[in-house]
This record gives sequence, C-alpha cells and structure tokens, in this order.
Amino acid sequence: MVDKAYIFRFLRDLGNNNSKEWMDDNRAGYHTMKERWLEEIDLILKRLAQYDTHYETVNPKKTISRINNNRRFHPEKPTYKQNLTCSPAGKKEKGKSTFFISIGPDQSFIGGGLYHPSKEHLEKIRAAIDYNGDTLKTILNEKQFKSFYGGLNTYDDKLVTSPQNYDKNHAHIDLINHKSFTATIDLTEAQVTSAHFVDLVEEAFLKYKPLDDYLVKAITMDS
Repeated sequence: MVDKAYIFRFLRDLGNNNSKEWMDDNRAGYHTMKERWLEEIDLILKRLAQYDTHYETVNPKKTISRINNNRRFHPEKPTYKQNLTCSPAGKKEKGKSTFFISIGPDQSFIGGGLYHPSKEHLEKIRAAIDYNGDTLKTILNEKQFKSFYGGLNTYDDKLVTSPQNYDKNHAHIDLINHKSFTATIDLTEAQVTSAHFVDLVEEAFLKYKPLDDYLVKAITMDS
C-alpha cells in the first residue's frame, strides 16, 4: 500500500500539468492514487457503520466524484480537478446524509450541509426553522459542535432583509436569512496523511450528525 502522501504528490503534479496528454501518460499513477483513496474510504465506512448500518452497504466507488471537470457550461475550468472527494452515504443516496470530505493540495475540508440548495429544499429548511428554530439553535450552540465547527459557515449572499413571507422580526430571522447551511473545518495535509485520519473523520461525523439529522429531516419532509 502506498502512503497517503502520494495522493497529494500526484494531485500537485496534475495541477502543474493539467492536460489529457499528461493524464494519459500518467494513467497508472492516477489509478494508484485513486485506489489508495478508496482504501481509506473503506476504513471510513467501516468506522461509520458502528453508528449507522447503512454504511455497511455503501460501495466506496459510489462515494467519489469524477476527477474530470464538467466544462460544458464552464469551459474556463481546467480539464481535471485538483481534489478528491467522498460522500460516505453514497452520492445517489439523496436525503440520507450531507456529510462530506474533500482533500487536495489547495484545500482539504470536512463537514457537511447544503450549499445553495434548490429553491424547494431552501423553502423546506426555512419552514423547519419557522416551525422549530429553537432545535436548530440548540444544535448550533452545543459546546462540542461550536468548538469543533465554530457554527454555520457564513457567505456573502446571506440575505440582509427577510425573505418573502417571513416577518423581519421573526425570532429566528437570522437563521432564515441564510441561503446555504454548511458547517466545515479546513484540514492540513498532515492531518489527512496521518495514521489518525479515520479517527478525525469519526469525530467530525459525530459532532456534525445532529445538524445533519436536522437538515435531512427538513428536506425530506412530506416527500
């Protein structure tokens, strides 16, 4: 088994030589990198299965995204991405979990949530906050969650005025005004390549899970 640092070495080389020609010449190295990441994902799934048997059924290959960028609508993007991802619940398991891992030389992070969810899902989350915002506030203010994630991520597109059909004096208007609901932490390369990475993933998963459960329940309501 190659060391995990190989993943970062390959992705750096890919970033410096981002072309189909280079990838064709280094296809064996790409598969070595991919298989090493899948081995790590297998360990992650086994660890998370202690808390939800769903993870026993997930094929590691079904948790990752293609390394090719979709350039149909974004031709300015490079041919290949410079990161590897993992959605432990399985990419097609919509409404199961939003927990997510991304690693790469430019940025690695872990956490989850819904970044710019569809209009339907955003409305459902806002309705859940309208009905039961106190629960979400309790989750976000929980000591372990706050010390690990620091709260919800903030984005420049958060509304400064109340959305349609919501009173500006609503008790939870600050939460309702969010257009994304994510909580993530950045990781160092040393953390990802360490022997304790799976332990860190487990910790991140458990501390994120109450928020995950809240969001999943909201978007799957009446569906």
